[in-house]
Amino acid sequence: MQATSGTLRRSLSLPAIALYGLGTTIGAGIYALTGEVAGAAGYQAWLAFLVASVLAAASAASFAEMAYRLPRCAGEAVYVRAGLGWPRVATAVGLVVALAGCVSSGTVANAFVGYLGELVEVPRAVGIAGFVVLLAALAAWGVRESVWAAGVITAVELGGLLLVVAVAGDSLATLPARAAELAPRADAAVWAGVFAASLLAFYAFIGFEDMVNMAEEVRDVRRTLPRAIAITLVVTMLLYVLLGLVAVLAVPPEELARAGAPLVEIYQRGGGRFPALLSGIGVVAMLNGALIQIIMASRVLYGLASQGEIPAVLARVHPRRRTPHVATGVAGGLVLVLALGFPLAALARATSLLTLSVFALVNLALFRLQGREPLPDGVRGVPRSVPLLGFVSSTGFIVLEGVRRLG
Repeated sequence: MQATSGTLRRSLSLPAIALYGLGTTIGAGIYALTGEVAGAAGYQAWLAFLVASVLAAASAASFAEMAYRLPRCAGEAVYVRAGLGWPRVATAVGLVVALAGCVSSGTVANAFVGYLGELVEVPRAVGIAGFVVLLAALAAWGVRESVWAAGVITAVELGGLLLVVAVAGDSLATLPARAAELAPRADAAVWAGVFAASLLAFYAFIGFEDMVNMAEEVRDVRRTLPRAIAITLVVTMLLYVLLGLVAVLAVPPEELARAGAPLVEIYQRGGGRFPALLSGIGVVAMLNGALIQIIMASRVLYGLASQGEIPAVLARVHPRRRTPHVATGVAGGLVLVLALGFPLAALARATSLLTLSVFALVNLALFRLQGREPLPDGVRGVPRSVPLLGFVSSTGFIVLEGVRRLG
């Protein structure tokens, strides 16, 4: 039975949802990932980010078209049901997406409390509980308020990355003289390193898919949401490729790979005077990541409930705040339980593979849907080769990651 207790408020404009998307994609992970990518790809780190962005773009384009076709919360579940006709798998996909968000938020809660413990002594359980309750309350308060709060933090994150580029920007002056060093060579070992690094870099682009679960709160959703997904991917790609260039020009790749805080290392080599500032921005980025994942997970639960897939109580909407307050409370409670009682590192590794599986299913769903239900005249979708590429690349990453872990 579907809930009819109210609808969500459409209050998110293009800038708001684009900032939300950037906040889900550009997280604290890039502050550590740069060194790993440089270690695998060497001076071609920039190329690894570019290859990863092209592969991510295929899935992003598929999500954008699906957001036009089916602008609903619990988007991935809706897409799989519509495209593949597998209702039980679709429900499982939705629950996996919500669980992945809660695991991510729980992992961040543990890390944040670890950083907090270096500043002030606080019991771990108390710190985690306070952190989660605060963010869940903000998420339940109002979507516009919580998304704009996340947007402000996203701007700080972007500022931190741009600060690294600006401080180490003098190294770009050496680009013409070192172009041969940075250019890819016709060498199998070099390209093997680039593709291995692109697997790592691909995870830095994951996050755009969370945007589709905000569909019922976005104004003029069929125009706004696909544009926001495109903006998120393009901005992220340009920033990461530029960062990859600056990183290896400023610091040798082998040294970046050994650095505990690679962006801080780049910043200091460029003459930055306040390295603690970047560490502080990384901690703030944790707040953003956890908040956005709680918002996303609550919308997935709301969407599944409103479609009659899980208990209808989760589809209740607060009469004044117009937020899914019950679903938000459940998402926050699950984050708290996971953060306090489970080995999140193992869960996080598993959910990364499950996320790629969801990508593969969504791409396959669009490929089949395009064959059955063309878009109306005058509406441009993506060629069928795009979801096919997204399916192949997502499946390929799953296989490669499985082989890497078994090895």
